[in-house]
Amino acid sequence: MYITALDLGSSQIKALVAEIGKHGKLHLIDVFSFPSFGVRKGEIVDSQEATKAISKVFCEIRNISKGALKNIYVNLGGKNVQLQTSRGIVAVSRADSEIYSDDVDRVIKASQAVSLSANRKIIHTIISEFIVDGVDQIKNPVGMNGARLEVNSLIVDAFTPTLNDLLKSVEISGGKAIEIVYSPVAAAGAVLNRTHKELGSVLIDIGFGTTSMAVFEEDKLIAAKVFPLGSSNITNDLAIALKSSIDAAERVKIAYGHAFARDVSLKEKIDLHELDEKLKAVVTKKFISEIIEVRLAEIFELIHNELKLLGKTQLPAGAVLCGGGAKISGIIDLAKHELKLPVHMASPELGIFDSANQDTVSKLDDLELALSLGLLIHGCGLRLKPVALQGFFSRFLDNLKP
Repeated sequence: MYITALDLGSSQIKALVAEIGKHGKLHLIDVFSFPSFGVRKGEIVDSQEATKAISKVFCEIRNISKGALKNIYVNLGGKNVQLQTSRGIVAVSRADSEIYSDDVDRVIKASQAVSLSANRKIIHTIISEFIVDGVDQIKNPVGMNGARLEVNSLIVDAFTPTLNDLLKSVEISGGKAIEIVYSPVAAAGAVLNRTHKELGSVLIDIGFGTTSMAVFEEDKLIAAKVFPLGSSNITNDLAIALKSSIDAAERVKIAYGHAFARDVSLKEKIDLHELDEKLKAVVTKKFISEIIEVRLAEIFELIHNELKLLGKTQLPAGAVLCGGGAKISGIIDLAKHELKLPVHMASPELGIFDSANQDTVSKLDDLELALSLGLLIHGCGLRLKPVALQGFFSRFLDNLKP
């Protein structure tokens, strides 16, 4: 069985194709990356352009197998996604008071009975805990005995037209989306381990057009959010300051960028003509660093303010950084300074893959592919779940039909 992860970014569309092998191991077949069009700040804004871009990716995937286009997990990460907590309560249905999977299905469905406007749909029901007769912190109540079953859930819903645009673009391109996954949820699944989630941590994924965060504590997702700022804002700032093209500013950022200006000497000079013959200025590396630091500090301030609202400024496992924007040197020191937390670079666990093609698997050890890898892991997990419990994670697509 093939599984395809489709990461629709503002700059690039990335896709991973894998096959579920024996003992649940994944065989990674290939990694694709193409320029993205029609996507801005985590959402499709031009369906025709997005469809053209997705079609190019699917053309390559079709060469592997048409079946790989029938099991696609795709991300959504824009401003039109909302989260809210909810509780469901049901009576255990059987006379012997034993809890079965259908009781679990009923209580999860009860927790989905939240107030939503007519143009919004639930895309995730994330279980925080089950409660049996007042006893909480239960992970799986099946097989237990009790009269009342409760569940605390985190409900993730999205703007229906945005979802429809995404599904339509995938379908017209020749694919079938099994599930739309909220970007912070997917990325967290790739780079946060059990210790991170138990002790308390925040994942920070700095992409091209957006930055997302996901906060975990006691192995529960506490909150997630996407901010409309990313590494492209840094590039734009540099282009304005240097009076250069966007392409030249991007090259400057990659070649000379540093996130923490205090670490950079005023004596280090950059001849911009070496990067772009149209530019003749000589600037200091510290000047470049100061521009980068201001924008990154703004991003970390948004995250820190969100953590303060949650009352989660003291997270023992700290912050974990991923995404292409996290590749800027010095970013760990700046993040520590701004967040007042331990900060680590993401290190995805690649042991889920077989050892048959390590050259391909090694490509995943890239901060830019954390979200793509998370989508793949998410899809693999759903495919291996019992059918009775899988329904609530995958049947939501049926609810989007008119």
